[in-house]
Amino acid sequence: MKIKILKKLFISTLYLSTFTFGGGYVIVTLLKNKFVDELHWINEEEMLDLVAIAQSSPGAIAVNGAIVVGYKLAGFWGVMCAVFGAIIPPFIILTLVSFFYQAFKSNFIIQSMLSGMKAGVGAVIVSVVYDMGSSIVKTKDFILFSIMAIAFIANYFFHVNVIYIILSVAIIGAIRTIKREHGRKTLS
Repeated sequence: MKIKILKKLFISTLYLSTFTFGGGYVIVTLLKNKFVDELHWINEEEMLDLVAIAQSSPGAIAVNGAIVVGYKLAGFWGVMCAVFGAIIPPFIILTLVSFFYQAFKSNFIIQSMLSGMKAGVGAVIVSVVYDMGSSIVKTKDFILFSIMAIAFIANYFFHVNVIYIILSVAIIGAIRTIKREHGRKTLS
């Protein structure tokens, strides 16, 4: 059974990584579609938690996302399968692009394709924000909704560094978790 999961995990991350253009935020929605909606290996709340971990860890979000999903599903070997699936396509693609960089740089058709892909990436990022934001709104948790709104305002309007926002939100989350756990222990 575990071999079947590892194989499916590798193929899924290989496929997602091969056809994902535009950076890590694009792969988030594809990971959700694959592992939550299609395969039902994790639920939406777990996916949000895993994405938060992936985004707050140093490194590429696609690889971090593969690490946390792989670990959640199959431990160490899940991490290995997911990471190799996630890094093989960009490695091959970037190697090929580097050999033909000069030809791509001045080719009108390639430049036009890349411009079109930028527009598509923008649409996918909006979709990710909508999916993640709507699930937070559905919880009807005023604190989570406030954190989301304040983080957006701080970054977009006041240009607060994302690192400070992530650290602040991590502290708030830790405090809320500690309070919740302490409340459960006192009720027991």
